[in-house]
Amino acid sequence: MASVCHCLDCQRRTGSVFAAQARFPARSVAVAGTSNTFIRVGDGGSKSTFHFCPTCGATVYYTNEEREDNIIVTVGAFADPAFPAPSFSVYEERMHAWVQMPPGIEHMD
Repeated sequence: MASVCHCLDCQRRTGSVFAAQARFPARSVAVAGTSNTFIRVGDGGSKSTFHFCPTCGATVYYTNEEREDNIIVTVGAFADPAFPAPSFSVYEERMHAWVQMPPGIEHMD
């Protein structure tokens, strides 16, 4: 399931106006290769561990201590223009006024 996050930390971390991510059950994902990590504490106090490429610095995936059963992959890591559109959006109160979400998307607080 793909989602869009408009939180300010996500904007700073990605250098964009939102973060696009896809969540997968951890048991369905095989992680290979090396990564460097960075831990960020979110608005609610939970910790997310970001794994990024040690060569180019791009975030590839992350985990969140509140959702340990998920691996969250940044949509850009797929490098696939045909990747499905997001199905829900969060932190819309921080969304830039000119950003428009796809029709029919679920809006979460």
